[in-house]
Amino acid sequence: MDIIREIEKDFMKKEIADFKVGDTIRVAVRIKEGDKTRLQGYEGIVIARKSSGLKETFTVRHISFGEGVERVFQAHSPHIDSIKVIKKGKVKRARLYYLRKRVGKHTSVEEERDVSKKETDAVVGENSVS
Repeated sequence: MDIIREIEKDFMKKEIADFKVGDTIRVAVRIKEGDKTRLQGYEGIVIARKSSGLKETFTVRHISFGEGVERVFQAHSPHIDSIKVIKKGKVKRARLYYLRKRVGKHTSVEEERDVSKKETDAVVGENSVS
């Protein structure tokens, strides 16, 4: 198994964005049309991540014209140009397949709040003044 990992290491991308299930991400995919290539953006909620190493995949879901569309990407594919995290999600599940049954506003995921030190200092300062 170590030999396989060493061979796979050469083909793996070094810079993959740190995202997890529940995050809203934008994936820029290279599309080849004839002799031209262009970038196509795909934005949605990550509902699953599977496997590890070179075979790692993630599934992204978004609603397009009232219809749910899911797309599975290979994390280390040369066709993926970039992955950007738009919003961090707060979920307690490893797979969000239950979103397939939901419609409208119920398909949204609660946003994870990042409480930084500056925000907590500001709140403490406001309380001590009054």
